[in-house]
Amino acid sequence: MAAPVPPGAHRPNNPQNSAPPPNFVPGSQGNPQHSLAANMQNLNIHRPGPPMPGSGPRPPPPFGQSPQAYPQSAPSYGVQQQQPRPSPMARPGPPPPAAMTRPGGPPPPQISQPGVFPPNFPVGRPAVPPSSQPPFGTRPSSGPLPGGGSFPQPGGLPASGPPGGVAAAPPSGARPIGFGSPPPMGPSMSMPPPGMPGGPVTNGPPMMGPGGFPRGPQPMMGPPPPYRQPPNAGPGGSPLTSPPAPPTTFPGAPFGRPAVTANFLYGPPPQQLPSASGTPGSMHGMGAALNQSMTTVSSPSKIDLNQIPRPSSSSSPVVYDTRMDNQANPPPPTTVDYIARDTGNCSPRYMRCTISQIPCTVDLLSTSGMQLALIVQPMALSHPSEEPIQVVDFGESGPVRCSRCKGYMNPFMKFIDHGKKFTCNLCGYTDETPRDYQCNLGPDGRRRDADERPELCRGTVDFAATKEYMVRDPMPAVYFFLIDVSMNAVQTGATAAACSAIQQVLSDLPEGPRTFVGIATFDSTIHFYNLKRALQQPLMLIVPDVQDVYTPLETDVIVQLSECRQHLEILLESIPTMFQESKSPESAFGAAVKAAFLAMKSTGGKLMVFQSVLPSVGIGALSSREADGRANASAGEKEAHKLLQPADKTLRTMAIEFAEYQVCVDLFITTQAYVDMASISDIPRTTGGQVYCYYPFSALSDPPKLYNDLRWNITRPQGFEAVMRVRCSQGIQVQEYSGNFCKRIPTDIDLPAIDCDKAVMVTLKHDDKLQDGAECGFQCALLYTTILGDRRIRVINLSLPCTNMLSNLFRSADLDTQFACMLKQVANEIPSKALSLVKEQAVNNCVSTLYSYRKFCATVTSSGQLILPEALKLLPLYALALTKGVGLRTDGRIDDRSFWINHVSSLSTPLAIPLVYPRMIAVHDLDAKDNEETVVPSPIPLQSENLKDEGVYFLENGDDALIYVGESVNSDILQKLFDVPSAAEIPSQYVLQKYDNQLSKKFNDVVNEIRRQRSSYLRIKLCKKGDPTGMLFLSYMVEDRTAGGQSYVEFLVQVHRQIQHKLN
Repeated sequence: MAAPVPPGAHRPNNPQNSAPPPNFVPGSQGNPQHSLAANMQNLNIHRPGPPMPGSGPRPPPPFGQSPQAYPQSAPSYGVQQQQPRPSPMARPGPPPPAAMTRPGGPPPPQISQPGVFPPNFPVGRPAVPPSSQPPFGTRPSSGPLPGGGSFPQPGGLPASGPPGGVAAAPPSGARPIGFGSPPPMGPSMSMPPPGMPGGPVTNGPPMMGPGGFPRGPQPMMGPPPPYRQPPNAGPGGSPLTSPPAPPTTFPGAPFGRPAVTANFLYGPPPQQLPSASGTPGSMHGMGAALNQSMTTVSSPSKIDLNQIPRPSSSSSPVVYDTRMDNQANPPPPTTVDYIARDTGNCSPRYMRCTISQIPCTVDLLSTSGMQLALIVQPMALSHPSEEPIQVVDFGESGPVRCSRCKGYMNPFMKFIDHGKKFTCNLCGYTDETPRDYQCNLGPDGRRRDADERPELCRGTVDFAATKEYMVRDPMPAVYFFLIDVSMNAVQTGATAAACSAIQQVLSDLPEGPRTFVGIATFDSTIHFYNLKRALQQPLMLIVPDVQDVYTPLETDVIVQLSECRQHLEILLESIPTMFQESKSPESAFGAAVKAAFLAMKSTGGKLMVFQSVLPSVGIGALSSREADGRANASAGEKEAHKLLQPADKTLRTMAIEFAEYQVCVDLFITTQAYVDMASISDIPRTTGGQVYCYYPFSALSDPPKLYNDLRWNITRPQGFEAVMRVRCSQGIQVQEYSGNFCKRIPTDIDLPAIDCDKAVMVTLKHDDKLQDGAECGFQCALLYTTILGDRRIRVINLSLPCTNMLSNLFRSADLDTQFACMLKQVANEIPSKALSLVKEQAVNNCVSTLYSYRKFCATVTSSGQLILPEALKLLPLYALALTKGVGLRTDGRIDDRSFWINHVSSLSTPLAIPLVYPRMIAVHDLDAKDNEETVVPSPIPLQSENLKDEGVYFLENGDDALIYVGESVNSDILQKLFDVPSAAEIPSQYVLQKYDNQLSKKFNDVVNEIRRQRSSYLRIKLCKKGDPTGMLFLSYMVEDRTAGGQSYVEFLVQVHRQIQHKLN
């Protein structure tokens, strides 16, 4: 008889230990001089100071590295940078290789054939449209990659192990003890009296705090393989060449403040400061810097614009340990390319808090003016060099849990009484340890097997779920495609584009008997298709009643993919011609969605709807409200916001039923007119789906993006029939969840589908006082089904120190997460309040936070200085950009604003800032920049004075992109980039092409790299100076004075005046 296997260990015959199949989807595991206030004399930025008394001496630099000097001048590094992270994460490319191995399984097979994809390997999305530009392609083949080259093996790492130990398990010394308090913080006050700094802060020289570094030089993993070419790419098509690998050694600077380099983006190079040796660092492993830096204004009408806080860029990757010295390490900004090492707390990719230290009382939090919230992205893509999330199987007994709060075993639960009992870090209850889970404790109070058990040493882990976590067998992978064939859809080419995209992605659906597909079309009636193999050709089944719908022959409508692939391909080719003569302008959208749901009701699954016109007949029919909307908005009518609310509750009621039966709806809006986005987007928002908008739809330039969006939707890491709950330590509780989900009970949210791009905001509130110096724990548990049919519980843990000092809150503020929460709250309020009120509230929130810092924490008392905390110095810029964005502008289309609200609802933290403060780069001189460390060059501030008439510029916000062509661009540059001698000859419906010259190749590489970073193909629109499209581009210059708002400098003056008014 085989020896018994302890719970949590890998079972020899467990199929979960074997190598995953090749199609495995990870996750299953203006002019400022004339506009300044006379009293604006100084701009002063605070940076974190030395630690509080009693926090102990600073440990020596990790791994024997000496601290690096920090620049003395103002903001050009080490802050929450805005420019999107140039991460080599495999977003629209293949799934992160590191997540494709499971513990205990054999190493993934090497791909011996260069440039050939393994069978059904879910490679990344194509990055460029076909050069020959037939509007629609045929199904892609899996031949060699254009340009040759082989792919790294699916595991992403050499068979001999991870490079330099980057993704290897940290040594035991780096593991969290998790029990006991951090060093005492000394005497503290919850609200210092006016005029007193909130804790000892100084203007002394900078100091280094500990940060996470690798041991010795570490080879960095190269980026994942390039995307696949889209089908029919001709000789001019652009294979996405993979960018050069990052440097082989990591910078010797703490993660949050990248190593100082020579190329400072704004202002003169700062002077180097010798670092003070033997001085204590700042609290909790946070790299300290100058507490404040000052911008002196020589006269009220002159501000040194180079000294105003602006986003800076970071290129060098850093290794970030989530905990060090048994203390939480504040996360790096999302713009930093980091490799997270899970040493007890989860990677910040999965969960981030707005403040990395938790205020002990609600009074302290309200005094700070900041909000306490988590952004949770449970299926987020990891960096290819990070260790995959481990799957732990406890057998039939299931994972060990607290019997009172039902929290899951984690690194912060404390074992006592020789390991026979454990105390929950969330509710404080002491439980008996199950006998077969007991283990002796070491002298440090930790279990001796803690480093061998992922649930005791890792912040994120997947538990195999037992039968008690299932109400039915795990659902199969069901994909149902619903296509608009109304007259408008057929004539604009939207129907043909949808059919072509579906046909091309069939090869990307998971292979095997668990994959089912169905298809239907609709205009004023609904047409189902019998796809049974026995039939010689697909049979159309028409449902004429669009008020009381039904589904004919459910078993014949949704069929195994392996059984109907040939029929499906024939049908998709013939649909555009079948409805070519259609004279029906009506759309029974609501009825068609309801009928498709009835077909899927027994299994659940993904329903992908391609919609082109306003739903006008049948269930949920809508009428055009846009004409009223435009009149109301322009007249300043206070009720205009009601056009951003659903017209009635019909579609919402349907969506709740869909969610109950695990049907997730994704909408692809291929329209050239108003479709009442506010009403129809309610369905994806309630069912965990997504809205994609192609307005105005172009049959020339949009099909490649439609194909890429559909393909990424299907191949990205995702889970089905999910339930999520966040638990907190005593003293803190969840106040509200916000995102794309359905909520039936207060504590949980239901997600018919959850994918790597979706995030949920969890706002928190105090229900009791916390103990200064203790730790506060947060645990997110996500129960979901993998695409292969395995039931899993993903448990994500974060433990943060509690503090009674206001200065600590400002020192540990996380700008990216705070702004993401601010953005989501604004989006939630727009449909129920006048825009002017929402805009005013956003500015007031920013002012309140900065006022609190100025009053209680600032060391400079001159009334002529605007003082900003280092961690939040860019908050005014982003608040200004938000007030000028699509969501809060009064001149936009109602549908555009509704789409923006829906898009923000599930937006992840790294994409929040780029949405309102896009990245702009110069294209005309790309070929002159041969020494750039990264493929994407440094961004340019969003000011029109930076746009030269002889320049070409590219701007992207994570979802859309614009190319701006100046009036006097050199004809040689135009020839290289657009293959035309003058700007007037560039076609208005621009399609990116790759020509045989260095500039064009570099530009294509930049665009493809940004597409990979953003998980989005990016629609590219051409803008020329002097015509309306040029004005569109200028509307993104948020630092300028516009009809919609002040310039950045004027806004800083306004913020300063409001703070002064409050102080006086």
